[in-house]
Amino acid sequence: MNWLTNFVRPKIRAIVGQKKDVPDNLWEKCPGCSAMLFRRDMESNMNVCRTCGCHLSLDPVKRLESLFDDGNFKYIETPKAPIDPLKFRDQKKYIDRLKDAQSKTKRQEAIVVGEGAVGGVKTIMAVFDFSFLGGSMGSGVGEALVAAAERAVATRSALVVLPASGGARMQEGMLSLVQMPRTVIAADMVKEAKLPFVVILTNPTTGGVTASFAMVGDIHIAERGALIGFAGSRVIENTIRETLPPGFQRAEYLLEHGMVDIVVERKDLRDTLSRVLRLLRGGRSVKAGGLMGPVPHGARNGKRI
Repeated sequence: MNWLTNFVRPKIRAIVGQKKDVPDNLWEKCPGCSAMLFRRDMESNMNVCRTCGCHLSLDPVKRLESLFDDGNFKYIETPKAPIDPLKFRDQKKYIDRLKDAQSKTKRQEAIVVGEGAVGGVKTIMAVFDFSFLGGSMGSGVGEALVAAAERAVATRSALVVLPASGGARMQEGMLSLVQMPRTVIAADMVKEAKLPFVVILTNPTTGGVTASFAMVGDIHIAERGALIGFAGSRVIENTIRETLPPGFQRAEYLLEHGMVDIVVERKDLRDTLSRVLRLLRGGRSVKAGGLMGPVPHGARNGKRI
């Protein structure tokens, strides 16, 4: 009995009582079909659900790596904007919200800008990070987009922007709203230099971002199922007192009604963007000088190029 009590029982308790270090983020629930997705498997499929094809959010750096040739690019330094210029506070200080977002995402603003080549075409690419205060557009984001446009003009590069945003950052008040005309002017700078300006609409693209630079591209590409609009559907229904049609504000609906040129799966996005950029650059890549392939399926006619 002593042998069982003094030796065997403590060994069993030690084995059973050990806590295994299991990460708490191994699984994620698909917002489309509610399937439980193994994170590692999901990442290998570019954050697209294998069950229903729902396109989940993708980290900005992974976006850049997936779109630039061979995943090679260099970061573009963007100007620093004033921090909390209005000393805004609601339930929490705006400066504290910023610090929390910076700590969570390990970046200073809701946008990342990179420079490289897509299909051999020199490209400046700006990608929004929705996990940073909902990808909201404040002064910092506006400065980054202007800097990206200026860099594109200076280097004779295409400008590609991938918004994922809830709109203007209202903690900055009028300063955030001013970014709407600023970003449109930045886009016009690129167009006046006869350089391509392509917008890739991802889920979600709403509010002041939709009402500014996101809808003035030479070509608008949208990921499958992306939510794209200005006001929310519930606000619209309460305003016009009508029931909205199925799929309203989704990429496929906008394609049918002429607001979007191409709807594409994430896995096909790089090839589609490459063909579009080579078309807009006169049918030849800067690197290889080769002719582009066929025009992407789903493109509509009548868009200014």
